[in-house]
Amino acid sequence: MGKLVSSIIMSLDGFAAGTNGEMDMFKLEQGFFDLAATLIKEADVALYGRGTYKIMQAYWPTAGDGPNVSEHNKSHAAWYNKVHKYVLSTTLKSDAANKMTVINNNVTQEINKLKQDTKKNIQIFGSPGVVRSLTQENLIDEYWIFLAPVTIGKGIAVFKNMNAGINLKYLGNVPCGSGCIGLHYEKINK
Repeated sequence: MGKLVSSIIMSLDGFAAGTNGEMDMFKLEQGFFDLAATLIKEADVALYGRGTYKIMQAYWPTAGDGPNVSEHNKSHAAWYNKVHKYVLSTTLKSDAANKMTVINNNVTQEINKLKQDTKKNIQIFGSPGVVRSLTQENLIDEYWIFLAPVTIGKGIAVFKNMNAGINLKYLGNVPCGSGCIGLHYEKINK
């Protein structure tokens, strides 16, 4: 049975991106990419929201091509092209050619079935709206929160307007360079 693992970068004031989705305020270094490489080794399924999937699909299918590509891009592109991708969306259509299935209703039931059917982890990269809604449904098993040493004042919040709290157990942290730290938590079942 797989676990649902969320990995998201956020500012000290709780934003995953600026108001228009910009993320250039986050400075990522090799430590971040090393941890991402570890996370993909532990996952055989990806889960995204519509917006994040469109960003990923525009970049990763060919990001590993070419002679001067970083090792991170090579390995992440290979993983992205290999894994099945599930997308929470009411507007997109499933695309077998790109190994993408849309979940647009019965989300809790579909995620629980996916957990049962998955051998390794189900990895969420980004997708703050998905993280927020799946947290409210108590579906995320582990969180990697990459806390960046920046405040942005306004933007796309990770844990805003939640109608339910969660209890987490701290598992540790990993320095990721430029003052960013990966904080690792698991959900405590009540």
